[in-house]
Amino acid sequence: MSSFAYIGSELELFAQAKNWKSYYKSIISPFFGEQVLEVGAGMGATTEALCSGNSKRWVCLEPDDSFVKVMDQAIQNGSLPTICSTRLGTIQSLGKYELFDTILYVDVLEHIKDDGIELENAAEHLLPNGSLIVLSPAHQWLFTPFDQAIGHYRRYSKKTLSALTPKNCVLEKIIYLDSAGILLSTANRILLRQSMPTRSQILFWDQRIVPISKQLDTIFNFSFGKSIVGIWRPA
Repeated sequence: MSSFAYIGSELELFAQAKNWKSYYKSIISPFFGEQVLEVGAGMGATTEALCSGNSKRWVCLEPDDSFVKVMDQAIQNGSLPTICSTRLGTIQSLGKYELFDTILYVDVLEHIKDDGIELENAAEHLLPNGSLIVLSPAHQWLFTPFDQAIGHYRRYSKKTLSALTPKNCVLEKIIYLDSAGILLSTANRILLRQSMPTRSQILFWDQRIVPISKQLDTIFNFSFGKSIVGIWRPA
């Protein structure tokens, strides 16, 4: 069984990062299919940001029962689209023949100790021409008390994330995002060493820094940033 570690306040804080979620949605949504599995869906904030209702089915897979209940309530009250459904468990909980066009790990893989095994298992549930998408924090040298406090095992580089390519899959795209955000992360690592950002810090980053990163990432061809995106397809 994979091991997930979440802190509720972390999820609540980053739920406010509307610009950031909109930005990475613009990067990964072209790879969404009709049948989507979101692994480690948390309380549904990422689901709300990414699921526009255009897919036929969006399964929110989450190992924390209390978070599943929050998402169930959000589906009932209309905060999440009606195409969404919840499943309590991990990728190992799925039946052998449950297949999806898209499998998402958004800020989740770094919480899983056996990340290579996790992606191997996920790839077994991909339909032909499907996409396995990972968004995670980048660069181990940026690992801070914040990472440790919220249960991160690691951060990734292009080299380390590429090394996790599942057998019978090919890496189609790997890029860095949030180039301007590296400055804030570096300052936290060297100067602040905070175990948890404040709400004002999250809002400053989201409202002031992310728009700058959107411009710089394009200029520098997504060659550096504090987050990384990897996208695989079946070979």
